[in-house]
Amino acid sequence: PLRSERVMTATSAYIEGVAIWSEKLPGWDAARRILCGEMDPPQDAPKRPSPNLLPPTERRRAPDTVTIALEVGTLACAHAQRDPSSLPSVFASTHGDLAITDYLCETLASTPLLMSPTRFHNSVHNAAAGYWAIATGSTQPYTALSAGRYTFGSALLEALVQAQCDNEAVLLIAYDTAARGPLATVVDSTGQFGCALVVNCRPSANSKYLLQWQMRASKATHSEAGSGIHALANGNAMASALSMFETIARTTGHVSYAVAPTMNLELEIAVMDTQAVQAAP
Repeated sequence: PLRSERVMTATSAYIEGVAIWSEKLPGWDAARRILCGEMDPPQDAPKRPSPNLLPPTERRRAPDTVTIALEVGTLACAHAQRDPSSLPSVFASTHGDLAITDYLCETLASTPLLMSPTRFHNSVHNAAAGYWAIATGSTQPYTALSAGRYTFGSALLEALVQAQCDNEAVLLIAYDTAARGPLATVVDSTGQFGCALVVNCRPSANSKYLLQWQMRASKATHSEAGSGIHALANGNAMASALSMFETIARTTGHVSYAVAPTMNLELEIAVMDTQAVQAAP
């Protein structure tokens, strides 16, 4: 056990763009009102996003992980008024594409010579990042990571550190899909869910929220979303992200994410003072 908690000095960051997608949260405008309890989730939302970055034929063939990642990434960049091709990015998924993993395992066990090269190509963990780079024409660096139950917190920390070290805005895209076949008995993930943020280390005219963050050496803790809100992610492995987006929707609050068994990322979120941003150099 830790003898005492160790806390680093808080660092300021700024959220410029916000995006979210699930069957019950189809876009940030609706999600913000749903997360604040101002409206009920829609009953007739699409079962799958349709990102405009991909041509129609490619859009139909792309796996769910790719369509979700590209949808929220595009929306976050639009919200931040940023060119998608200009931002370094962090892609995060707890399990990758579980449907394709299930297909690969079943095919290898039964008819290995019928393995689809396209599905094998889409099985790699950085597939969504590759599609993003091609679709946007981006030559910026990207990171693709997975950290089990610490995935969202670790990805957010990675994006914040990159923004601070490189003095530039960074795009974070996090997503997971449902487990299928035998994998569903050992992997706890259902439904589809994705979210994205554009974070910066300095204020700009597009800054919408102030984010004070620091690391705390203590027992791992995850902030939980409010009652009933967790279900909006349909039991998805990335559902822990909802506590942050609920706080953003409510414009102020504290959120904690474990990034290791004895390390937490602590966040204080507040809506930006527009006059202060305009006065900033």
